[in-house]
Amino acid sequence: MNARRSSCAALLVALCAAGLAVPGAAQEQSLSDQGEARREAQAGTQLSLREIERRILPQMQGSEYLGPAYDSTARAYRLKFIREGRVTYVDVDARTGRVIGRSR
Repeated sequence: MNARRSSCAALLVALCAAGLAVPGAAQEQSLSDQGEARREAQAGTQLSLREIERRILPQMQGSEYLGPAYDSTARAYRLKFIREGRVTYVDVDARTGRVIGRSR
């Protein structure tokens, strides 16, 4: 399995585990969004998911990280966390790494 396919497979597993994967056309859109995120990061127009995670995860100490989702239209990541049975979403601008929203 090549590195790209392995990376996509690992991402899909993470999304499923986080409850973020959805069937059918929505799943295909999610994979398309992830490909777009990867291309933008490689082009240097936005931060990689790993860089965003490196910045955000330390801010969420005490919470379990469930995984990411990427919205290519907003060019933002939504990171999902859980703590004491409560889910928190942290929305992050992929271009700047700035937190643009939190929801509980």
